[in-house]
Amino acid sequence: MSHPHPELTSPPPLPAGALRVVPLGGLGEIGRNMTVFEYEGRLLIVDCGVLFPETEQPGVDLILPDFSHIRDRLDDVEALILTHAHEDHIGAVPFLLRERADIHLVGSRLTLALLDSKLREHRITPDLERVVEGDKRRYGPFECEFVAVNHSVPDALALAIRTPAGLVVHSGDFKMDQLPIDGRITDLGAFSEFGREGVDLLLSDSTNAEVAGFVTSEREVGDELRRIFGTAKGRIITACFASHVHRVQQVIDAAHENGRRVAFVGRSMVRNMEVARELGYLTVPGNILMNAREIDALPAREVCLVSTGSQGEPLSALSRMANRDHPVRIEADDTVVLASSLIPGNENAVHRVINGLHRWGATVLHKGNSMVHVSGHAPAGELLYLLNATKPRNMLPIHGEWRHLRAHGRLAEATGVPRDRIVYAEDGVVVDLIDGVARIAGRVQCGYVYVDGLVVGDVSDMALKDRRILGDEGFITVVVVVDSMTGKVTAGPEFFARGFSDAGAAPFAEAERRVSDALAAAGAEGVGDTQALQQLVRRAVGKWVSEKFGRRPMIIPVVVEV
Repeated sequence: MSHPHPELTSPPPLPAGALRVVPLGGLGEIGRNMTVFEYEGRLLIVDCGVLFPETEQPGVDLILPDFSHIRDRLDDVEALILTHAHEDHIGAVPFLLRERADIHLVGSRLTLALLDSKLREHRITPDLERVVEGDKRRYGPFECEFVAVNHSVPDALALAIRTPAGLVVHSGDFKMDQLPIDGRITDLGAFSEFGREGVDLLLSDSTNAEVAGFVTSEREVGDELRRIFGTAKGRIITACFASHVHRVQQVIDAAHENGRRVAFVGRSMVRNMEVARELGYLTVPGNILMNAREIDALPAREVCLVSTGSQGEPLSALSRMANRDHPVRIEADDTVVLASSLIPGNENAVHRVINGLHRWGATVLHKGNSMVHVSGHAPAGELLYLLNATKPRNMLPIHGEWRHLRAHGRLAEATGVPRDRIVYAEDGVVVDLIDGVARIAGRVQCGYVYVDGLVVGDVSDMALKDRRILGDEGFITVVVVVDSMTGKVTAGPEFFARGFSDAGAAPFAEAERRVSDALAAAGAEGVGDTQALQQLVRRAVGKWVSEKFGRRPMIIPVVVEV
């Protein structure tokens, strides 16, 4: 991953009394959120999430923050504070704990419960500390105060960090739904108190900075779900994030009102809803829940499935249903509700799932044609409220792509934050708060770390490039046997191809001639080095393929000496 600020060098030593902020994810992208704060040699980490791969990253399961900057300093970490339980904020915690298992983890009740469930799968026993809004805790030189914020997962928190360098406010992900399902609203009063105290640096969620106005209440989704459940003739399959407890609660309520039983489908959905139910965040009436294997015993009009797969993940339950590769077979009267937004980069995958469901006759409702989703992120109107409440002296937009960060910066400037106090940074760009002024101080290593199966970090950008070539163009292997004494060709060249052409050996006659001529010329000049001959074969075949087909397959030359 190329760095957006090639002119920046490593930051100088942090001056005494100054605070350093190092975002290792979440700036210039949606996901992989992680920020490191440093004061007097001690570190505080906020969030540690994953980014989900896009189509140009074939074979990759997850993308982690780059821990290189802190790998040699993990003993300096006082705590890792988790703002909420979404994967883009907690998904990389197991991988960080592989580096140091006893890092102190801090978060709300539901956040820690869902994280603990995940860590058990990794056979990790964590050091957990539960906090609630209003709590104040000290971790080394960092005095932290926790603030309730409303989001699309319960128990989300914002954070105020006090050091002698000043007061920093980190919003986490938030919105300002005034009628939330659980009655827990964003504590704008607490943010106003910080504003009166004097906020030296605000780090605030930028995801919806381009969206005008104010968020639609989650309750309106409930009204639409009740309408859908009241009119649907067959089964209803609702797909949403496995952490969206409020959305699932509204699905359960609508199902109960309309005489339907509910089954959870997908491992993460089953696991998370079990945790939420045990802790009292999910209320399930009577015997409404059932096992997904039991649905065939009920009439279709009495069945509701709550599934993972709202982002078109290839192995998710919904994708498999669309591909007819799941025990649940989509039928003509089924209604499928995609009760989530599209994460950037997933559009094509989701559209493939929608088309697959339509193919089998299902009615598919999504954000584009029905009020089945509202965002969990504050739009511009609410971001202005937060800016006016906190009155920050310096502003660092976080959690968003460049267009979101710039839009948020313009909002900050409109509320009176001086333009030269709005810091636009990206992952790895170091921001120092010195004497009340935030400035870019340098950069640290901050590339993508890929998880591929059980392997972490061993997949390079070059390997992904090779995978893309193999997937798009196929490969050609050329085998040549040469005499080790004379350098003359004794067998071949013989061509083997996969994903390039189904025409057998016929297309390669000319290529065989070109390779033979090139090898003969090399032999006449005394060139006998195996590597040199391999490069010669690769160039000859590559030129032929380009001229004849206009393609660029992977070419694998094999020169065997006998």
